Amino acid sequence: MSALRIPLLLLLTGVLGLSGCVSFQPVPLYKLDSGNPGVPAQKNGPAVLLGPVTVADYLQRETLLQRQPDGSLLPSSTGRWAGSLSADIDQVLVRQLAWRLDTQRLVLAPAASGFTPDVQVLLNISRLDSGPQQPAVLEAEWRLLDKQGQLRDSHLIRLQEEHLGTSADQVRAQSLVLQRLAEQMATTVQPLLKEPPVAETPRKPAASKPQKAREPAEEPKIPMAAPVRTDVEVFRF
Repeated sequence: MSALRIPLLLLLTGVLGLSGCVSFQPVPLYKLDSGNPGVPAQKNGPAVLLGPVTVADYLQRETLLQRQPDGSLLPSSTGRWAGSLSADIDQVLVRQLAWRLDTQRLVLAPAASGFTPDVQVLLNISRLDSGPQQPAVLEAEWRLLDKQGQLRDSHLIRLQEEHLGTSADQVRAQSLVLQRLAEQMATTVQPLLKEPPVAETPRKPAASKPQKAREPAEEPKIPMAAPVRTDVEVFRF
C-alpha cells in the first residue's frame, strides 16, 4: 500500500501545480502618457532647469495605489507601474515643458557643470492618485528662480480629472492632470524668459586712502664738541 501512495501523491501534486499555472495571469503594467508633444524647434532657446522635482514618499513604488472612498490607499490587484513612477513623472514634464517653451535647452536637475539656467523651476508633487470611484487628483507646488537665483514666483495647484473606473482609464486621467500641470507651469515661466537681462551694477573702485604728507627730513645733527677740561692739577717739585 505504501508503494502505491507515493505515485498517487506525486500525481496529485503535479495536477495542482498544473492548475495553478493555468489560472495564473500576468498583471498589466502601465506607464504615464506624455501626450503628443512636438520637438522644440529652437536648439539655442532659453536655458531652463527643471528640478529638483520631489514626489511624495507614498508614490515611490511600483504599486498602482487605489484611493478608497474613506481616503485610504490600497494596492491594485489589476495593474502596476512599469518601473519608477517618479521617473515617469520627470519624463512627462520634460517633454511637455520643452515643447511648450520651444527650447531644447531644458534639462533635469542636477545639471552638468557649466550650465547656467535663465529660469529654474522647483517642483514638489504631494499627491497623484485615483481610485475606482475616486477621480484622478494632482496636488503640487512650484517656484521660479531667475538667473540670479532670486525667487520670482510661487504657485499652489490642485487638478482633478474624472475617469471610467478601470486601471487603464485611471492612468489616462493621471497623465492628463500631469500634462495640464506642465501647461500651467509653462504659462508662468514664459513671461520671465521674455524679461530683458538685468544689467549688473558696476562696482565702484575702492577709494584710495589719502597719502600722508611727507614730513620734512630732519637735518643731520652736528655732534656737540665736548668741553676741554682745564681743571688739571699741576704738581711742582
